[in-house]
Amino acid sequence: MSVFTNNIIFETERLMVRQYTNGDLDRFFQLNGNEDVMRYIRPAQRIISDYEAWPGMGRWAMYKKDELRFIGSFAIIPIENSDKLQLGYALVKNDWGKGYATESVQGGIRYAFEKLGLNEIAGITYPQNELSQNVLLKNGFVFHKTFMEEDKELNMYLRKK
Repeated sequence: MSVFTNNIIFETERLMVRQYTNGDLDRFFQLNGNEDVMRYIRPAQRIISDYEAWPGMGRWAMYKKDELRFIGSFAIIPIENSDKLQLGYALVKNDWGKGYATESVQGGIRYAFEKLGLNEIAGITYPQNELSQNVLLKNGFVFHKTFMEEDKELNMYLRKK
């Protein structure tokens, strides 16, 4: 059980978000290999090594606490070519529609403001990803701008403290 309680980043009522371990990598790649899940997620690299490069930030494993079941990934990472940080999530498709996205974003906002001392955090979505936009809006984010990253058009939302 210690693998589940070590390196906890934050918890919510139903969720535990913690650093990935080598034992989680198969789950991470299984999640990222699902086309429906990955449609709106930009590719991730260097998961565990980024913990040293970005203290207090990174891509983390998300578990349902009462079952110790992997349900997805949560991240707070720098935005390329920006001084801002963004939060993001990806859920296993079977766990869509259960409120985990909203709950994880709420926990991520608290972590960003209370533990990292941020005054604002960004959320980035593809323009057509209305479900994630609704999660952000429900959590107090407001539309900030549309921008290009490589050849992809993205929307940025901001949440201030």
